[in-house]
Amino acid sequence: MGLLYDHCQCNTDTFINFARATGTPLAWPEAKQKADQVRDWGIQQLLATWRRAKGKERDAMLWGDEIEYLVCCFDDSSKRVRLSLCQSDILEALASDEKLKQGGGAAPKLNDEDRKAIRATPTFHPEFGRFMLEATPGKPWGIDFNDLLQVENDMKLRRKIAREHMADAERPVTLTTFPLLGLPDATVPAYPESGERLRSQFLPDEIANPHIRFPTLAANIRSRRGRKVELNVPVFHDEKTPTPFSDPSVNYDLHRWPEDDDVRHGAVKPNSIYMDAMAFGMGSCCLQLTFQAKNIDEGRKMYDQLSPLGPILLALTAATPVYKGMLADTDVRWNQISAAVDDRTKEELGEVPLKENRFRIPKSRYASNSTYISNDKRLRPEYHDPNLIVAPEVRERLMQGGMDTLLATHFAHLFIRDPLVIFEQDMQTLDLNGTDHFENLQSTNWQHMRFKPPPPGSDTGWRVEFRPMEIQMTDFENAAFSVFIVLVTRALLSFDLNFYLPIQRTTENMETAHRRDAVLNDRFYFRKDPFSSWSTGTNVHATDHAENSHPSPVENEYTLMTINEIINGAKPSADDLNPFPGLLPLVESYLDSVNVNVEVRCELSEYLEVIKKRASGEWWTGAKWIREFVRSHPKYGKDSMVGRDVAYDLCVIAEKAGTGDLSGVGPMFGKSRS
Repeated sequence: MGLLYDHCQCNTDTFINFARATGTPLAWPEAKQKADQVRDWGIQQLLATWRRAKGKERDAMLWGDEIEYLVCCFDDSSKRVRLSLCQSDILEALASDEKLKQGGGAAPKLNDEDRKAIRATPTFHPEFGRFMLEATPGKPWGIDFNDLLQVENDMKLRRKIAREHMADAERPVTLTTFPLLGLPDATVPAYPESGERLRSQFLPDEIANPHIRFPTLAANIRSRRGRKVELNVPVFHDEKTPTPFSDPSVNYDLHRWPEDDDVRHGAVKPNSIYMDAMAFGMGSCCLQLTFQAKNIDEGRKMYDQLSPLGPILLALTAATPVYKGMLADTDVRWNQISAAVDDRTKEELGEVPLKENRFRIPKSRYASNSTYISNDKRLRPEYHDPNLIVAPEVRERLMQGGMDTLLATHFAHLFIRDPLVIFEQDMQTLDLNGTDHFENLQSTNWQHMRFKPPPPGSDTGWRVEFRPMEIQMTDFENAAFSVFIVLVTRALLSFDLNFYLPIQRTTENMETAHRRDAVLNDRFYFRKDPFSSWSTGTNVHATDHAENSHPSPVENEYTLMTINEIINGAKPSADDLNPFPGLLPLVESYLDSVNVNVEVRCELSEYLEVIKKRASGEWWTGAKWIREFVRSHPKYGKDSMVGRDVAYDLCVIAEKAGTGDLSGVGPMFGKSRS
C-alpha cells in the first residue's frame, strides 16, 4: 500500500481549491423556494434564444465525439487495482502543459509521428466521478471522409496524452464501470463511507468531483426524493449462487443518518445487487456523439429519426455486466444511471396520492425519449406518447412566444422537473443573453437524445446529442461506432429515410436492450419500410398532408426484428417479400451514391465490419466477453462474486486492449489490429 500511495497520491490542495472555485449552492429546502423563478427565467432565456437562432443556417454538418475514461491505479506487486481519485491533479497537469496549450503541440513523451497526427489539441474535461476523465477532439469533425478516417488515431492520441499526465501507476481504462466500485479498499486515497452528502453505506462523499455542483446535485436529489436513490440490479445466478440471493455487502445495522432506515424498509430487493448513491450511475463511462445540423429543421429531423436507433446501439455496445464485485444478469448501464438520479417523490411515483407535487411522472429524469419534434408529414399522431406529462402553462407561454406546438410540447415536458442545483449568486439578475437557467433544466434531463439550441454569442448551430452507447474497451471499437452513426445520419438525410416508431415501442426496446445477450437472443420493434414517403395518417401538429381518410393501423408499419436483421437486413419470406433492408446496406448504398474512392472505402469497411459482426454474433459484445472472462477465471467460485484477483486481471487486460494489445480479448475480434 505504501508504494501504491507514493505513485497515486493526490494533491489535496488542488482538490480544495477546485472545490471552492464557484458560488454558493442552495440546499434543497432553499432551492425549492427558487424553483419557479428558475423555470420562469429559463423560459424567457429559451424564447430569447429561439427568436435569435430559429433562422440560423449552417453550410455543412459538424460533429464531435466524447470519450470517458476510468482512471485506475494498478499495484502490480500485490495484484490489486483501485480507482484513483486524482482527477483534479490530472486536469491541472494537462492545463499547465505549455506545449499542449500552444495548440498543435504535443505532450512531452509523444514521438514525431504523434505530433504530426495532431489536427487540434484535444480537450479534457472533468466528469461526475472523481475517478473519471472525459476527452473530446480539439475541434469538430466535418463530413469529409478523411475526417472519419482520423477519428481512431485522434482517440488513440487522447488516451496517450491522458496517460502521460497521470502518475506512474495510473492508467486510463475504457470500461463502463469499475468492477469493485462500492467495496472496501476500492479507491486511492481511501475515505470513510457514509458522508453527509451521499449518505451511502458503500461510497465516500469524496468519490464525486470536488466542484461543489456535483455533491450538491447528489445531495439535492436525495433530499428532494425524501430517501436515498435505490439501484437494484438482478444478479446473475451461476452454479453456486444462493437462491434466493441476498446482497452480502448490505449493512442492515447502520444508524448514522435517517436514510439508513431505507434498507430496513424494503429498499433492497431479493436476488439483486443493491446500490444507494448517484455515483453508481453517473460514475459510468459512455461514448457520446453530438451533431450540428445545417438548420433547425434538419436538427429536428435527426433527433426524431435517430431516436428509434438508440436501443439498438445500446444493445450493440453492451459492456456492463459487473456491479459492486458481483455479476449482474443485465448487460448495460442505462437503468442503473436512471435510478441513480431519480429524484421523484413517492407522490410522483404514484406510491401515495398527489398532495405536494403536481404530476405523477412515469420516468426518471434520466430516461429514454418521450417526444418527437420534427414538422415531418410522416409523423402520425399515434407515434406520440399518449401518457406524456407536460407543464401546460409552459407550453402556452412558449407558443405565445412564437414556438410551434411540437417544440413547445417538448420543452414543456422537460420543464415538469425541478432545477436541482441553484447558486445564490445566479438569482440576482436575469440575463437574456445567457442560458444558465434554461440549461439548469435542459442539462439535467438526461434522455437518450438531446436537442440543443445554439448558445448565445457563438457561431455554433442547432445540435443533437446521441447518448445511449456504452464505452468500448478499444479506440478501434469506439471509432467504429462513431463512424457508423455518422454515416447513418448521412444516409437518413440523403435518402429521407423514415424510422418512425411509436414512442412506447422505443421505451420497450430500451428495456429489452438490458437483457443478457439481447443482441443475440432478443427482438426489437423496428419499422419495416424506411422508404415510405408519407404517412397514411396526419400529424396533428404539422401541415395536413393526408389524402387518405382511412389510414392503416400504425401496428402494420413495424414488427419485431433481431439486431442482426436491423443491422444487416432481413431475408425475404413468403409473408414479406420486401423486408427491412438493414442499416448497414443503407449506409453502403449511401457510400455508393457519393462515389467514395476505393482506398477510403476499404478503410471504412474495417469499421463497418465491427458493426456487422457484432450484430451477427460472430464478434462478442464487451458484456459477453467480460462475463465469460469472469466465469472462466481460476479464482472465480461460480457464485456470482467477482473477487479482487479477477477484477485486477480484468482491468489489466482492458487497459492493454485500450493501448492496442488485443491478445487477451479473444472472441471480441476476428483478428488483432496493430
